Amino acid sequence: MTFLPESVQEYVGLNVTMRLRQLLLLCVAILLGIFFVSVYLTSGAGGLDPPSISFPSGHADSGVGSGEQESSLIVRRLANDRQDGGTNGVPRPGKDALPVEAEREKCQFIHIAVVCAGHNSTRTAMTLIKSLLFYRSSPLHLHVLADGPAQLILTTLFDTWDVANLSVSYYLTDKVKSFIDWIPNKHYSGVYGLMKLVLPHILPEDLYHVVVLDTDIVFASDVAELWRLFEGFSDQQALGLVENQSDWYLGGIWKNYKPWPAKGRGYNTGVILMDLPKLRALNWMAVWKRVTERDLPIMQSTALADQDIFNSVLKDFPEMVYDLPCTYNAQLSDHSKSKELCLESQTGFKVIHWNSPKKMQVKHRLGRYYRDDYLTFVAHDGNLLRRGVLGCSNMSIEERESGVIFDESCYDFERLADLKFRTHLYFIDYDYRSGGPTDLTLVAQLSFDRLQMLEPLCDHWNGPISLALYMTDAEAQQFAEFVLDSEMLSSRRNIGWHIVYKDGAVYPVNYLRNVALSQANTPFVFLTDIDFLPMYGLYDVLKDAIVQTDLLNQETKALVVPAFETQRYRFSFPANKSELLPMVASGDVIAFRWDIWPKGHGATNFSRWMEATSTYTVEWEPDYEPYIVVNRNVPRYDNRFGGFGWNKVSHLMMLAVKGYELIVLPNAFIIHMPHAPSIDIAKFRSKSQYRKCLTRMKQEFVRDLAKVYGMKATKYLIS
Repeated sequence: MTFLPESVQEYVGLNVTMRLRQLLLLCVAILLGIFFVSVYLTSGAGGLDPPSISFPSGHADSGVGSGEQESSLIVRRLANDRQDGGTNGVPRPGKDALPVEAEREKCQFIHIAVVCAGHNSTRTAMTLIKSLLFYRSSPLHLHVLADGPAQLILTTLFDTWDVANLSVSYYLTDKVKSFIDWIPNKHYSGVYGLMKLVLPHILPEDLYHVVVLDTDIVFASDVAELWRLFEGFSDQQALGLVENQSDWYLGGIWKNYKPWPAKGRGYNTGVILMDLPKLRALNWMAVWKRVTERDLPIMQSTALADQDIFNSVLKDFPEMVYDLPCTYNAQLSDHSKSKELCLESQTGFKVIHWNSPKKMQVKHRLGRYYRDDYLTFVAHDGNLLRRGVLGCSNMSIEERESGVIFDESCYDFERLADLKFRTHLYFIDYDYRSGGPTDLTLVAQLSFDRLQMLEPLCDHWNGPISLALYMTDAEAQQFAEFVLDSEMLSSRRNIGWHIVYKDGAVYPVNYLRNVALSQANTPFVFLTDIDFLPMYGLYDVLKDAIVQTDLLNQETKALVVPAFETQRYRFSFPANKSELLPMVASGDVIAFRWDIWPKGHGATNFSRWMEATSTYTVEWEPDYEPYIVVNRNVPRYDNRFGGFGWNKVSHLMMLAVKGYELIVLPNAFIIHMPHAPSIDIAKFRSKSQYRKCLTRMKQEFVRDLAKVYGMKATKYLIS
């Protein structure tokens, strides 16, 4: 063993003793520091003063807060959408307050409210939402004040869009109309243009902040930047608004026009930051109503809807408003001075507002530049926005599918059974109510390359139509322009145009059929394809046949409409069966696919039909796929079948298993018009793997049929 010299041992011992003393002193200092900090905090020092505003008692938001520490907890609760219900106190994010940590954490929800009513408004709302999702860095919670049609459309859209870190709440406009329908409004938005006034009344009482937006807005920045401006509100400021950028409230636009009262230039209400507890504490509903009742006898009506009333209130209570930077509501109307008042002193606009009835056709010097930005979001593939906020809790589509095992060789087919296709119902205005117990809707689907069939179809069929259209976002915009530019199509309000956005390599034909079928609001449906033109007057013929065949009382009957085809692009369409028969005899018209796929329609028995004067019943046969009239409660198509092959065959097999009786109509027909082969037909004919996958799906379908129906399905499985 090695021993240290005595002098060295003494040195080492002294060093250890000194270090122990230093450590002891450090511990004492830490304990004293903790003590003084606790005394400091409990004494109320450090700027954590209680709010200076007194709120009325007896309200869920009426308690007086205990400072910014409690404020941070409250905001965090609200941002996380918790419904604890025990919150006592309203935070005061004044200018001298500490930063609200919860609002700066990117995984806290930002709350956004919009009013969306009618079919067409949902299109502009989607462009707004795309821009929000594109730039966002935080989860979003949308509060949508909608009428019945808009709620149906948006519910379906968001459910099928399946965007991560996005939640939606709905509030029906019918429940709040009575609050504002007594106010005459000349604005093109009608009664819905006044509904932002009632948001503090209808939004959840434990919601603290909300950004209120018009739907004709597009973002060019992260909405979180706008959200953080709440931190700048003083005790009295409850509304954040951008100054109006025209001379409207200065009276400098039209002669002999008297604007509503306003503070200076007034404020534009396309973008509003609302501090809801403060507004409720001020009894907001009573305040704006009292001001409106005072000014309405003089003004007679509102010209700019809720904006006039907001400005009149702020004229009386200017301390309520927080002036937002002009870039957060760049107004592009005919008379806007947004370039002079805002752009020349800023680096660019963060929020663009098309606040004119002309929208993108507005005559504004910046209109062309920002129109391109707007159209970029219109055409942007919304499927790319499904991703969540990086770092926030989220289950992606890939994670949900991770437990499903797909055969890579048939992946595109197998995923069809469970894939959610983003679906926008009633893309264009629709207004039709069923015309009686025998009314029926023509149901079909199409892609962008079949748009040329729409006008001929509408010429032949004057009844209601439900169409599912498979398109990209850019094609959907072109389609809308196509319809609105067509005098025939734009005049029809009984056509439901339902957009299903492209996703994947296989045309989801049965998914499309199910979408169109689900939106038929008549007792009966005529299931056909877009390439067929009905005989003139078929709508009335079928309604009569429904009565004659007692389809009203027997749901398990299907009326077969015989299908023919022609290879001539130009020919005189037969008005009735008498004109059709000579064309069949000459070969100008033949039974559909008789020359290449006789099984498809052979069971209709065309030779018998040529001479028939009354209905007759036919039996199901393998591969039979007629076009039929059935009750709208008919079983849906099997979504597994996409592309070309067996999509209608499987459906009719299902009906046969369920005991449907097939009745051929003697005086009805449709004719298939010539067109170029689809991509899926080309794939079927050229790729063996495509055919193998189709065979596999057939086998799976019949096995599933046997599992459900047992012996009843034996006949169909053997065949």
